[in-house]
Amino acid sequence: MTHELLTIGRISVDIYPNDIGVDLEDVQSFGKYLGGSPSNVAVAAARHGRRTGVITRTGDDAFGTYLHRELHKFGVDDSFVTPVKEWPTAVTFCAIKPATDEFPLYFYGRFPTAPDLQIKPEELDLDAIRNARIFWSTVTGLCQEPSREAHLKAHEARDRDQLMIGQFTVLDLDYRPMFWASEEEAREQIAKILPHVTVAIGNDKECAVAVGEGTPDEQADRLLAAGVEIAVVKLGPEGVMAKTRTERVVSAPVKVETVNGLGAGDSFGGAFCHGLLSGWPLAEVLDFANAAGAIVASRLSCADAMPTPEEVTSLLAERGRLVPAFAGAAAATSHEAVSEGAAS
Repeated sequence: MTHELLTIGRISVDIYPNDIGVDLEDVQSFGKYLGGSPSNVAVAAARHGRRTGVITRTGDDAFGTYLHRELHKFGVDDSFVTPVKEWPTAVTFCAIKPATDEFPLYFYGRFPTAPDLQIKPEELDLDAIRNARIFWSTVTGLCQEPSREAHLKAHEARDRDQLMIGQFTVLDLDYRPMFWASEEEAREQIAKILPHVTVAIGNDKECAVAVGEGTPDEQADRLLAAGVEIAVVKLGPEGVMAKTRTERVVSAPVKVETVNGLGAGDSFGGAFCHGLLSGWPLAEVLDFANAAGAIVASRLSCADAMPTPEEVTSLLAERGRLVPAFAGAAAATSHEAVSEGAAS
């Protein structure tokens, strides 16, 4: 199977509170969900009908079994998800306090390392990586060996100059300081990956770690100067900007009542990939992804909360925003391809 989207990196079990608005120590009950940004992005794109897969590692334990089951449930190929005997599956707790815009994360089973940081270069299916229409990785995957070397080898297999029309290599600038010794270390590793990337996505802080402080336009211009073809800079309450060498578009925020802001970026990423694969104009891709992110921000979980194309287009229409032409048709065609593949 040729993947329309193949991601690599973090996976975990998210333990989210059912009690909203209280500190973690006061939570009485929790729900269990699939988590981890690259895995969530694969789920999000699968919800839009895309053939997706993830390259990652779990522990050889019950939580690992659970994550395989969840990937199957969401229609994400888990062929490249294997267990690591030495380390338990990572677990992430959070508190959800939307009134004060606080969603602190508490990582367990990630120090000194986690299974998904044990992806080894020699284990990679380079043909699958090379042939995927979109290959998606995150900066977090660069924080430790052997994952760092595996990510570099994967990107080297996708020579930017050899990509076909409709192929993209995306780097999520997902910088999490607890996984790094310093911003300088992260910037050094990002610099090794950027020459292979065609799309970079990050907020102002993440862009600053990657290419230095500056205005959103200055940061986007530096990413473009590094060879990226589409630079996406999230502007917080002002929306999101995407810039190419010939175009600059801004999508205004899609306002919703926030319940949990943690999965919005992953929903944005999966929807952005769906838009790229559909060949929509950049402004339509950005608006669609922005609305998809807003929907998940209005819900409790991450993976389970990922919207369908119909939900996204409905929100866009409700807010008087541009609805991409054939948004549902693209997903339906891809769903049919998945069904045919499963039947054969």
